[in-house]
Formats: sequence, C-alpha cells, structure tokens
Amino acid sequence: MPRPSNPLLTPDRIRLAGLEIIDELGLEALSMRRLADRLGVKAASLYNHVPGKDELLHEIADGVMRAVDVSGFEQDWATGLRTWARSFRAALIAHPHLVPFLASGPARRETALRRADAVHGGLTSAGWPQRYATMIGASTKYLVVGSAMGSFSAGFPDEAELYDERFPHLDRAHLLREHAAEIDADSFELALTALVDSLTRLHHDLTTQPG
Repeated sequence: MPRPSNPLLTPDRIRLAGLEIIDELGLEALSMRRLADRLGVKAASLYNHVPGKDELLHEIADGVMRAVDVSGFEQDWATGLRTWARSFRAALIAHPHLVPFLASGPARRETALRRADAVHGGLTSAGWPQRYATMIGASTKYLVVGSAMGSFSAGFPDEAELYDERFPHLDRAHLLREHAAEIDADSFELALTALVDSLTRLHHDLTTQPG
C-alpha cells in the first residue's frame, strides 16, 4: 500500500502536541504515555522520532525560542535589546508553564544558542566590551524571566476593606487585579526603558574615553 501523504507522526506534530500538554496541564504533566494518547498512537511509536522526554523538552523549548526576534541588532544595539526583550517576554508569557525550564539557560539547544550568539554579537559589534555584553545579556534575561514568572498586580486581593485601616498606603491596591495585564506590561516597559537609558549613558562613557 502507498504511504499516506501526511505521516501520522512528524517531529513538528510531536513537539506541538507536547507543548499543548504543557500549556494545558503544566510541565510535570508531560509524559511519553500522555503524549502518545494525545496523538492517538502507542508510546513505543514516539521513540522512533524522539529519544525520550528530556530530549523532547529541549525540542519544545527550542521551538518556542524561534519566536524570539533578534533582528533589531542589525539596526543598533539599543533597538536590538528592546526588540529581543519584548519578543522574549511575549514568547514566555504565551507558555508560562515552560518558563522555569527555559530560565535554566540555552543548554545545547540550537535556536537558543543562535539567539544568544546574535545578542552577544550585536552588543560587542556596537563597541560593548565582552564582559559588559555578557552582563547586559544576563540583566535583560533577569528582567524578562522575572516579568514572565508571574503577575505582580494579580497578587493583590481585590477586597477594598482589606487595606482600609491596616495598610493605608495600599488603599487602591484592590484595583490592581482588574488591570493586571496592563499594569504588568507597562511596568516591564518602564524597567526596560530605564535599563536601556542607563546603558546608553554607560555606552557613551565607555566608547568616548581617551585611548
């Protein structure tokens, strides 16, 4: 019999199904058996395409990193940093259960390492010393991952009476939860702007020093 035009299993289909499980149920919920059930195959069939869960997680994480945009460094380092940070945050927020795994670093993942290489290269090409480029990459990652780990605003109860007498300086904190997405996004932009502005001054100092 001729082979079907669309194979039942492909690396992309396996990866996307695994990501769906993580998005819906959490990182710990992913197993080869559950993934096989989702795809309608036997677990043994998956091992023809992926060695195991750990390798699959790295493939899923690398797929998410493809959405991260580092093209801004072709324009200038500040544009590159903003574009990278914003797209990195958007990729993490779209898949919050995967954030702890991604936060551990690029490991040996091809796409993640290419993004890191582009960031570091964009910074050093603009005149940043190697050590500063490394610290800027780390600082930006801290900002992005921290903002994606959870909502600051949604952590405040929306009961006005809770704050009335005991916490008078938080008299409007009960409104935060309702506007959490907006406030969290604006807070990220505030921190990113402060970071880039301070780095712009530092870059000027470093690149205009005599000798």
